[in-house]
Amino acid sequence: MRQERNEGGDIGIGDPRISDPCARYEGRIEFTIVLVDDRRAIAQMPVQPGILNPFGTVHAGATLWFADVTATHLVLEGRNPSQGMKGFPLAISLNAHLIGNRTEGSFHAEAVYIRRGRRVSVVRTRIKGDDGGLIAEITTSHIQAT
Repeated sequence: MRQERNEGGDIGIGDPRISDPCARYEGRIEFTIVLVDDRRAIAQMPVQPGILNPFGTVHAGATLWFADVTATHLVLEGRNPSQGMKGFPLAISLNAHLIGNRTEGSFHAEAVYIRRGRRVSVVRTRIKGDDGGLIAEITTSHIQAT
């Protein structure tokens, strides 16, 4: 099956000529940061319809978002994030190993420092299922925004 709607020239993002997209996606992600201390951040995310891919397992993007936000809360050290805040830990790199997946239950994340720096911090986040099986291991680097 071929999906193409680029009839008659180059069409870019936001082009008003796009009235019939090839595909449209909608989803909803919800998770909870359970604990943040000086060594780790813990979070939990239920497997829910808004984050499932067509195979019925959790979409990789939802897994990465979950890991990134958990790591960000660790680097924030208990401060609540707000738009435009000084010192927000912007992710500058992300390396992911997606090892498993689930169709039900919950994902449990634990983020810990690999390197805790004044400007750049590196965090490893491990995500496991309810059964303790490893789902993903994600390493992120964060720089303090000024």
